[in-house]
Amino acid sequence: MRRYIRALVLCMVFAVFSGLFVYSKLFYSDVSVASGAKRVFSPPRDPGGGQGAASETDHRNPQRDNRYSTRDGSDALGSKDSRRPPSMHLAVVTCGERLEETLTMIKSAVLFSIKLLHLHIFAEDQLHASFVEALELWPGFVRSTFTYTLHPISFPSDNAKEWKKLFKPCASQRLFLPLILKDVDSVVYVDSDILFLQPVDDLWSFLSRFDPSQLAAMAPEHEEPRIAWYNRFAMHPFYGRTGVNSGVMLMNMTRMRSAYFKNDMTPVGLLWEELLMPLLQKYKLNITWGDQDLLNIIFHHNPEMLLEFPCKWNYRPDHCIYGSNCASAEEDGVYVMHGNRGVYHDQKQPAFRAVYQSIKKYVFGTDPVTSLLDALVEELSKTTHTYCGKSHTLLTKKLARSLANVKKDDGDFRNPNAGRPLPG
Repeated sequence: MRRYIRALVLCMVFAVFSGLFVYSKLFYSDVSVASGAKRVFSPPRDPGGGQGAASETDHRNPQRDNRYSTRDGSDALGSKDSRRPPSMHLAVVTCGERLEETLTMIKSAVLFSIKLLHLHIFAEDQLHASFVEALELWPGFVRSTFTYTLHPISFPSDNAKEWKKLFKPCASQRLFLPLILKDVDSVVYVDSDILFLQPVDDLWSFLSRFDPSQLAAMAPEHEEPRIAWYNRFAMHPFYGRTGVNSGVMLMNMTRMRSAYFKNDMTPVGLLWEELLMPLLQKYKLNITWGDQDLLNIIFHHNPEMLLEFPCKWNYRPDHCIYGSNCASAEEDGVYVMHGNRGVYHDQKQPAFRAVYQSIKKYVFGTDPVTSLLDALVEELSKTTHTYCGKSHTLLTKKLARSLANVKKDDGDFRNPNAGRPLPG
């Protein structure tokens, strides 16, 4: 009898310990999932293109897929809408003190754009959290119009320091977009000091105008050869009469990855990934504007690959500082403004600064005509003592039409109060 009792006790003890073991496994399993201490974000696999993740050890090499954090828009919409058309892709590179400037550029892009935008933000690691915090504070009706991916700054590991110090920190990152964004077909690259005064959609539409040999589009560096920089000072080949400016660059990256580029280093064509470093080694003592000069050299030898769009798509102080010399802007107004040489942040070109400040201060959901345009027109009237200020109507001509279209929108995401009775 005692033997049976002992066996029963042993079975009960074994059952208790087995239960405790199973419970502990379930408990710690729940903790590891729910704690959220480390979460890996996966990109949306939308038809417009995405990316794959790489291992922790190779995310600095643009030849490999890089790590990033991303927002797919489902938090603003409640769920992802599979009926949405493919996204337009907009890329920007920002380092140092360019956070606010980049956010203002993004603000101008999402304010007017019609199709969904996917932003590729290449930034130093310490800026990532600030971007997420700022973008996620925007109202839901705005966040539903774009998605974004934050990328680390990444150059080929063998020459990373040399590429990073070329011209301005991180500026040459744009050269490696086709090698990093491997699954993205096309992208609009812009400098952080760009402001859209009309929808990105209209710039994106240039892709449909490419002939079979064209794979990129840029605006001329200048309209007037007598005062243009490249034909007066350049010590290297450049595109066309006055060179091109790379602050706004439309890129068909599928074509860029597969094309063979003529060059003055070898009698055979080179792929994009084979071309960049030899080109830098040959010309690094002769270039002034870094990656822009390299692009000019490339398209000097391959002019059939470049579509040239008018200066109204990349309007800079050079177009008005000595008198108006951008014919397309004089006719249609400025479509995309480029505040290079830091003019948004000093008093050298108050007309450019006024546009920047007006967009920066604009509050989403308020009447864009009264709170942005009217205030801007008043500020621009104070700048007529400068050449660019005298041409200030060019800065508001297209902007006024764009803002009127925003105001006429049905309000689903532009204005949360559209269609509702006003108080009082």
